[in-house]
Order: sequence, then structure tokens, then C-alpha cells
Amino acid sequence: MVHSAYDSFQLLHNSAAKIDAVESYGHNLLLSCSDGSLRIYCPESSAGDPRSPPPSSDFYLQYPELKKEPYVLERTINGFSRKPMLAMEVLKSRELLLSLSESIAFHRLPSFETLAVITKAKGANACSWDERRGFLCFARQKRVCIFRHDGGRGFVEVKEFGVPDVVKSMSWCGENICLGIRREYVILNSTTGALSEVFPSGRIAPPLVVSLPSGELLLGKDNIGVFVDQNGKLLQEGRICWSEAPAAVVVEKPYAVGLLPRHVEIRSLRDPYPLIQTVVLRNVRRILQSTHVIVVALESSVYGFFPVPIGAQIVQLTASGNFEEALALCKLLPPEDSNLRAAKEQSIHIRYAHYLFENGNYEEAMEHFLASQVEINYVLSLYPSIVLPKSSVVPDPEQYMDVGGDAPVLSRGSSGLSDDLESSLPLHALDSEERTDLESRKMSHNTLMALIKFLQRKRFVIVEKAAAEGTEEAVSDAVGHNFVSYGNSRPRKMGKARANVSISSVARDTASILDTALLQALLLTGQTSAALELLRGLNYCDLRIGEEFLQEKNQHACLLELYKCNAMHHEALKLLHNLVEDSNSDNPSAELSQKFKPEMIIDYLKPLCGTDPMLVLEFSMLVLESCPSQTIELFLSGNIPADLVNSYLKQHAPNMQTTYLELMLAMNESSVSGNLQNEMVQIYLSEVLDWYKDLNSQQKWDERTFSPTRKKLLSALEGISGYNPEVLLKRLPPDALYEERAILLGKMNQHELALSIYVHKLNVPELALSYCDRIYESGPQHSGKSYGNIYLILLQIYLNPQRTTKNFEKRITSLTSTRSPAIHKVGPGAVKNKGRLSKKIAEIEGAEETRINQSGTDSGKSDGDTDDANEEGTCTIMLDKVLDLLGQRWDRINGAQALRLLPRETKLKNLLPFLGPLLRKSSEGYRNFSVIKSLRESENLQVKEGLYSQRKNSVKISGDSMCSLCNKKIGTSVFAVYPNGKTLVHFVCFKDSQNMKTVGKASRSPFQLR
Repeated sequence: MVHSAYDSFQLLHNSAAKIDAVESYGHNLLLSCSDGSLRIYCPESSAGDPRSPPPSSDFYLQYPELKKEPYVLERTINGFSRKPMLAMEVLKSRELLLSLSESIAFHRLPSFETLAVITKAKGANACSWDERRGFLCFARQKRVCIFRHDGGRGFVEVKEFGVPDVVKSMSWCGENICLGIRREYVILNSTTGALSEVFPSGRIAPPLVVSLPSGELLLGKDNIGVFVDQNGKLLQEGRICWSEAPAAVVVEKPYAVGLLPRHVEIRSLRDPYPLIQTVVLRNVRRILQSTHVIVVALESSVYGFFPVPIGAQIVQLTASGNFEEALALCKLLPPEDSNLRAAKEQSIHIRYAHYLFENGNYEEAMEHFLASQVEINYVLSLYPSIVLPKSSVVPDPEQYMDVGGDAPVLSRGSSGLSDDLESSLPLHALDSEERTDLESRKMSHNTLMALIKFLQRKRFVIVEKAAAEGTEEAVSDAVGHNFVSYGNSRPRKMGKARANVSISSVARDTASILDTALLQALLLTGQTSAALELLRGLNYCDLRIGEEFLQEKNQHACLLELYKCNAMHHEALKLLHNLVEDSNSDNPSAELSQKFKPEMIIDYLKPLCGTDPMLVLEFSMLVLESCPSQTIELFLSGNIPADLVNSYLKQHAPNMQTTYLELMLAMNESSVSGNLQNEMVQIYLSEVLDWYKDLNSQQKWDERTFSPTRKKLLSALEGISGYNPEVLLKRLPPDALYEERAILLGKMNQHELALSIYVHKLNVPELALSYCDRIYESGPQHSGKSYGNIYLILLQIYLNPQRTTKNFEKRITSLTSTRSPAIHKVGPGAVKNKGRLSKKIAEIEGAEETRINQSGTDSGKSDGDTDDANEEGTCTIMLDKVLDLLGQRWDRINGAQALRLLPRETKLKNLLPFLGPLLRKSSEGYRNFSVIKSLRESENLQVKEGLYSQRKNSVKISGDSMCSLCNKKIGTSVFAVYPNGKTLVHFVCFKDSQNMKTVGKASRSPFQLR
């Protein structure tokens, strides 16, 4: 026997007649005896005068349960039945007594007056009553009849069906009837009479059909009870295995009571349906389920099984280690004791968890710790090796002890309920070896894995509360309220790192304990990836404990994440740099679990560009040389101010300054300021000048030699516009770097000087022609005067090479001497010199235009003849270059001006490549303009024709024509017509309605017809 679920008490002994059937009505017992009498017994304490009239039905409603005391005979009704009583049942909702003997009879309670007798039930051997619908079914031989109570004194027959064999047991199951016949169980449809087989019955014991409170059925198959639903389908709850085949079974949750040949067996209705209690009683004839009492009738005595209080059963089960049964019984406690039930469940869960934990069932133990809603500190106390932060709220372990002693109503005695549960849960005193072994077991892999699952399931709610509390505090601080949600005071410290915030709240304190313990448990079980995921999300790990633990375990990646989540970026970057240096060393430390690369520093710095650019610049210098492109890409993608990066690179890494500026320009030239563009060109020029001096000192300088830096300089001078060309021009040597000088002069609009350098210094006419093309194409619609004359300037240089060569040195000297030699110093003198230079440039450009205009006059001489007499005979005109230029760019050169510049001896056949396409273009243009003129004239004629046709419109006036204003006939009066050609009005009416909008807003003034 596991525990006592029922107390057996003898209600009646030494009955005068043999008992055939038993029933209860209120607190009375109804016994049908073999002599045909019905004997009514009442509790000894309620016995009165036998001659007094029977009590009313209200009296029995006041005492619905049997009493645990001896019963005495109250009265006897002789001749109640002629044959032995097979069954009796009190129909409480209708105050009737149903009896099955020779036939089925109904008696009114409590007078036992016969209400109705169903004569058709004569010979019936089984019946079943449906309390909800008032339907009665009974079996007679191989027939099943269904009757319905009409609510009065009679019953109406509903259906009658035939069945394959004699019915041994039957019961309603919803709308159907389950029948136990000789060899099998079947479900009978009460509407159609259709039969469906369930399964065969047993070979030893007769069929047994028991209806459960849930509407399901328990079907007996020898010593096995099988659960089926209302349609006869097997359920998966398992099977009750009795020690012998029961003759009858009654169900009183949470137990099933079976009547066996030699004893009464009580089993739990929870899988695996264990044996709870055995009561030895022989020759039991009937078993009855009364209100909370099981009545067992022998031949001459009656016993009552009174349930033991749930609280006492819980104490027994817990003391014997049957925690599952104890928890199941806790759910049966009265609803008004919900607080007590929760406390008892928590206590049982905790005791069960300790029992499982000590027996190695760690995961099951944690499930019960979860169910108990115990604080995590309590569970973590089982793991002494895990270091926890100091808690401001330490739960009292005694609060988790059983509080059942405060509710004596649940126990048999006032002090026996909680004696077993209030025993101390901590471990008994152990010697050192046993304690060491126990602690090692507690820190094993399985125990830690169970702890991890426990903490992870608790974490969501705890962290959510902590986050909500942090949000509440932030909102309170933002609005300036002195709001205190936990305690009377809450000290706060505003710091950069979360670790510097004083944690004094319950939720955040608990979250810190949980995350700190979870981090240690994850790493102790080798789950580094899970630990990293924890640290990367929202967490409340204690910084000091976590830092010491991670350093001890050499978990560098986790330590980096711990620093990062606490905004300790300087410490994290310093550690990461040391790890990178160690990984790249010849003898890396054996403690390194992975190789750390410089790119990790860059990846770490990326999110910090917008919040702490100086920290990014400081630590980016450490990896700039090893990862130059990635580092500069970091500066560019992080939107760090370019001037700040440039100044920092200039101070700490000048060799990388150029690379940074190049990438900035390649990404977006417009985003680079003029100062940075000028600085980049200055850097290029400085490098080129150093390179030039080195080669010049070795007498190896060649103007056609181009180093990579010089190529970059030339490309920068041509491609960007943010630098100051005048400043750069002063830095150039007078006898070298002519191409750079030409580009700078072009930026200053000194086109003649630039072209002279291409032609006479570099001797590369192709560059001069490309220069002219760039100037021409950069002009608005390629038609500006200064842009179109650029080719004429090149023609003059080709035609007067000696003059341009003589003027070149003088004008270059004049340009370079107009500014102070200091390059970077800017003052009043510099401004003055700039004004002089601008004035000089204007004079030069004016002189060029004047010279060109003078050459375009009708003096009868070309420029090639004007000054030739004054020059030495050694001057050679570059006529071939002139002719090539005219042939290649004939469409961009003013033909008349170009012809005036050519010398007289120029042969006409040499000008065919120039004059041929020029004349063809002129003729084509003339023809095109003639066609356009003709088309315009034709269009003009078409418009005039349309105008004339509109003026020829006529209006027909008849005798029925009406004025649209006065609605009178027009007749021979003067009239007006509106532009739509249909609206007619008298002219007088139109004149009177000049200021009225009768016809429409857009109507024009009409014309008059007389």
C-alpha cells in the first residue's frame, strides 16, 4: 500500500435479511433485502421517533452525504419487490428511485410512492439512465428498448432494437449506447440502431461497461481496464491492470475502485495507474458511488470508504517519495485555497527537484525547479564553483519550505501535515573527501547543461523586466521626474559604460546574476559560440566577475565582446591589438585558441566611426601599414571628416596621406575640399621635385621621363580644379617640367604660353592640338569667341616661331615675379601681387585678341608678311603643321581669319584639305537655309489662307431666327454673331449686356452684319 486514500468504516452490521442491492439518498442508506423489503437506515445521531412522519425532500438536500458513524434502521417497506433486486439508482434531479427487479419501477422520493412501472421491462437484466436527457435504456434477452421520461408520471417508448446476443452490461455514452454482450463490446446508435464493434470481451470475466465522469468509457477485459471514447475508439492514456478481474468498478476522481473477489482495490487514474490501497473484504455483493463516499455492501453489513483529506494524502505521498502523485493531488485542493495550493506545489517541486538532483536526474530536477518558480539564487546555490555578483535582494530559503502547517483543515491533525516537508533541505555534514566528490559531481558536464537550460528558460522574462525597468528610468530622467520605482532611493551614476551604472533594482540585479552564471556555465561546457551570442545581445553580465573568469580561462574572444557590450572600446581595442601582435609573432602563445588578424581591428572600429572618430583614428594607425586599403576604406565608409583624417595622417603616417587623398578623389571629387586637393597636388609636386633634383644631380634628367608620381601629378593637374596654379607655378624649375608648366598656364588662361611650351619646348604638336581641343570643347556650345580663337593662336605660333620663343621667357619671368616667393604665406603683399597678376593676364589676353583682330583687317597683307622684313632670315615657318591643323580642324576655325594669317606664297593646292570641306559645308548650309526659308514662306501662305477662309463665314437669317438674349425675332434689325457661329443676338441687346456674362466667360467680341 502506497498511502491511505480512503478510511474504511462499518456503517451497518448484522442486517436482519440478506442484502441484494444498496443505494443512498441524502445521508440515508436504502437496502433492498432478499425478503422483498426495502429497509431505510439513517445515522445514529439523526434517529428519531419511528412513529413520526418521514422528512421532506428538502431535509435530504441539507445532508447530501453519508456520515461516518453507525447507522440504525429508520423504517421498513415490506413487499417492495417480488423478486431479488438487481439494481437501484436514485435519480436526484427528478427525486425518483429507479429499481430493476421483476420489471423496472419508478418510486417518488422520499415517500417511495410508485410513480410508474414499465411492464415491457419484465425480464430485463440490465439498464442505464441518461440523467441529462431523461432517457432510459434496458436490455431484455436480445432486445434493447429506449424510453423517455415525459416529465410527468409516465414514460414514452422511443425505440427498440435487436442485438446479436444477450446483453450483460450497458451504459449510455453520449447519443450512443455501449453494450457488453457475451463475446464482445459494441456501440449501438440510439437513432438508427446501427452496431459498430469495439473489441472482443474477456474469456474469464463477463463484460463490464463503466461510464467515466468525462463521458468516456472503461471497458473490462478480464483483469484489464481499457479506455475508449464515446465512439468506441481506443484512447492512448494506457490501461488499468487489476490484480484480478473485477466484478464492478466505480470511479471517484482521482481514483478507480474495483470490486475483486477477495478484496477491494483502489488505483490511481493517472498513468501508469499504480495501486494506491487495498481493503480486504470478502463476499462483497454490491459497490456504490455515493457523494464523496464509496459504499460497499456485504451479505449482512455495509461499509463506507470515506476519502482521506487531500492534505493528509499529500503529506503521506511526499514522505514516501511519491512526488508525482502528491503534485497531482495538489490540483484537487479547493479553489478557495489557491494560495495554499501554490505554496504546497512549490514545496513539493523543490523537494522533488532536490531528490532528482541528488540521484543524477539533473534535467528533470531543473524542470521542477522551474515549476516551483524558485529564485535563481536558490538553484545556483547548488553550484558553489560558479561565482556570482553580490545581490541586493537575497531570498530566504525558508520561504520555500512547506507552509501546510498553517492550514490544519487539510490534514488529519493540526501538526502532522508539514513535519516531513519542513525538514532541512541542505546537505548533511560530510567529510572532506565526500564533499569534494559531491562538488565535482555538481560541476560535471551534465549538471551544467541542466543549469544552462534552466537559466535560458528563465532568462527571457527576467531580462525583459530589467530592460523595461531601464527604459522607465531613462524616461524618468528625460522628463526630470524624481521617480522611484524600487525602494525609497536608487543611487545612479551616469557613465559611459554600463558597468559604471549602480545596479540596485530587483530586476536588473537578478538579470546580472543570471547572465553572469549563464556565461560561466556555457564556457565550462565548451559552448563558446553560445557565450559569444549571449554577450553580443542585450545582457547584464557582471563586468568584474566576467573579466576575471574570461582572463582565467583565456577566452579572449568572449572578453572582447564583454568589453564591447560595456562600451569599454579602448580596453577592447588594446586587447585586440595585443592578440594580433601575438598571433603574428614567430612564437605565438599556446593560449590563443584562434588566429587574430588586423582586419578584426578594422571590423571593430567600423561602428565607432560616427560616435568616437578620434578613437578610430588612434587605433587605425596600428593597422594602417599592414592593411592600408581596408583602413582607408574605413575612413571613407565611416564618414569621418576628411580634414580630420588628413591632419591625423599628416602627423602620424605621412606616407599614407597620398593614398587616402587619392581614394577620396576616386570616390567623390566633389566631397573633397579645395584645401585637400591642393595639398595632394603639393605632395605630388614635392615628390616629383625631389626626384628631379636627384636625376639632375646625376645629369640623367630627361623631359620625356615619367615616374609613377609624375604621371599622378600630371593627371591631378588636369583632372582636378581645387588647387592654386599660381602657387604651384612658382615651385617649378625654370628649365624643366615643361608639361606641368603648360598645364598650370592653361589653368591660368595663358593659352599662348602653354601652346608655346608644347610646340617649342616639348616639340609635341599633338599635345598642343589636344590642348586646343580641350579648350574648345569646354566652351559653351563650342561657339565662344575665346574658345574658337584658340586654334588661331596655335596658327600664329606655327607661323611666327621666333617671335613667340623670344616672348616666352620674358612673359614667364613676368608671371613668376608678380608673387612673393613664399608659397604658403598669405598676406597683404600677396593680395596685391595677385591683383597685378590678374591685370597682367588681362593685358596679355587683350593683346592676343587685338593681334588677331588686326590680322583680320583688309590691309591686303597676311601676318606672315608683316614682320618678316624685320626678322633674321634664319626663321623657319612651320607651314606643314599649319596645313595639318587646318585640314584636321577646318570645322572649328574661322576660315577668313585663317586665310589672312597665311603667307602669300602658300599654294592653293595645299589648302584643298581645308578649303574643300569648308566650302562644302558653306554650300550645304546655304542650301539648308534656302530650304528653310521656302518652308517658312509656304507656312506663312497656309496661315493666310486659313485666315481668309475664316473671314468668309456666312450666317443665314430667316424669319424664325431668334435673339438669344431677348428671345425676339431678329427680323431686319442689326444683329451680332458670336465666334461659335451659331449664337445670334440683336446688336442693341449685345450692347446692353456688355457687362453681363450671359453666353460664357471666354466669348470674344462678335462682329456685326448689316
